[in-house]
Amino acid sequence: MPPAMADTASPGLGTTREIHPLLRAAFVFGLLYLFLAAVKLLEGGIKGFGSDFTDALFDGISNPLAGLAVGVLGTVLVQSSSVTTTTIVGLVASGVLDVQSAVPMIMGANIGTSVTNTLVALGHVRRSDEFRLAFTAATMHDFFNVFAVSILLPLELATKVLSRTAEAITRLVSGSSVGEPFNSPIKGAVKWLAGRIEALIEPIVGDGNVFAGALLLVGIGLIFLTLALITKNMRLLVARRIEQSLNAALARSGLIGIVTGMIVTIAVQSSSITTSILVPLVASGILIVRNAYPITLGANIGTTITALLAALGAGEVDGLTIAFVHTLFNVAGILILYPLPKVRYIPVRAAERLADASFSLPC
Repeated sequence: MPPAMADTASPGLGTTREIHPLLRAAFVFGLLYLFLAAVKLLEGGIKGFGSDFTDALFDGISNPLAGLAVGVLGTVLVQSSSVTTTTIVGLVASGVLDVQSAVPMIMGANIGTSVTNTLVALGHVRRSDEFRLAFTAATMHDFFNVFAVSILLPLELATKVLSRTAEAITRLVSGSSVGEPFNSPIKGAVKWLAGRIEALIEPIVGDGNVFAGALLLVGIGLIFLTLALITKNMRLLVARRIEQSLNAALARSGLIGIVTGMIVTIAVQSSSITTSILVPLVASGILIVRNAYPITLGANIGTTITALLAALGAGEVDGLTIAFVHTLFNVAGILILYPLPKVRYIPVRAAERLADASFSLPC
């Protein structure tokens, strides 16, 4: 087929038309607006079931280890810490969960998200040398998150340092105290769209628990859909720049690597994409594990932007507080484990030893 004809061919015939970046960016902003409305629907659905139902549903989560397990399992099942943390923000904003009970769940989501890297590493399983490197690059993220939780969860339970600091930041940002709503600059616009969606659903299902359940399902469904589309479109917008940014960062300091990982993750709205890009780069020998490590840490910080956006849409102080806890946890983990050279590469060394032990086992 001549090139001129190929340019005008229908997408259904096997060609794909390039969407202008400005149109794609506008589409992403629209998706972001719908995502925030979905969080509002989730919050409304949870409230609609009443306090007796929600109290019974989350009765056991007051145990920190149970909360941690819920965060890990939920993220492993949906393969997205953003979905898990967004749901947690909605639960806290609606009053179903208190901040203290939600903190272990947030930490568990950090552990659960690193499973995606391991699945990516399995793509190199037929080439043993590549698989060893890929497995190391994937599991260093697991080890860092596990070590951070091992240090910060007991510290939080003993002193509440993360939640109290988050409350102070929230008061500074919002001007409101815990338990109060605050004047979010986007809450009104989000509430309008959520109200229009509710008005479409109510005539179909009626009111009461059925309506609450419909809001819950639609909210969760839209959260999944919008995050998936945002991630896909942002990846297409910045895909060509990601590898250039990573390679430029590696030639400099680890701090630049952290900042690059954070920026790339904010851009694509997924830490899994950032860290999963690193796995094949390490496996192919383009990057060494220790150069990929700080970018992984930056991705941990970048992924917290989703929960912060969800909290702004919810417009509740408690929701904003748990979102700040998520950010503080990831920043504190880096400040504890990264600055000291003797401590910095403990997760990397642990991942290397696990890879060596796994490959030394008899077949």
